[in-house]
Amino acid sequence: MDDVGFTHLDPLGRARMVDVTPKEATHRRALARCRVNMTPETVGAVAKGAVSKGDVLAVARVAGIQAAKRTSDLIPLCHPLLVGSVFVNFRIEETYISVEAQVDTVDRTGVEMEAITACSVSAITIYDMCKSMDRAIIISDLTLWEKSGGRSGHFHRDEPVAETLLRREAEGFTPVVTDLGEEFDL
Repeated sequence: MDDVGFTHLDPLGRARMVDVTPKEATHRRALARCRVNMTPETVGAVAKGAVSKGDVLAVARVAGIQAAKRTSDLIPLCHPLLVGSVFVNFRIEETYISVEAQVDTVDRTGVEMEAITACSVSAITIYDMCKSMDRAIIISDLTLWEKSGGRSGHFHRDEPVAETLLRREAEGFTPVVTDLGEEFDL
């Protein structure tokens, strides 16, 4: 928590949408990334266009673009924005596909949530189209990689997600392990 406190709570502690009307509209950009981990055979099928449901990356790209435009319908306190552009790109590696989503706008608030939503929905779409070949697909490392514009200025992730988690653990971060073996910072 910073000096402002919790911005999405009113003085009585009730959820509220932050008032952005006094702000100036400025150019804002956000970039999010994640990985869709799968078997080399599944990656190969995606790369060759041999997945029975069709062109996996083309469908995932369109799903991500649609998701960015619908973010405020999914995230309750997100402002509806006029999304200026959405780029969803993929990098195919041996055992995973990297997903990258960049969203731009000229508005009064940032597009971090739109970029993260585009990235995650693209990844989920890849899972959906490949699940008949590989039910053990894992979507990981979803994170804001970079943002610019607005009062808080520029942010760029300087280290991979795994290194950030290790550093936080060394600084006293205590993950909570569930019965599924997942870690959560509560």
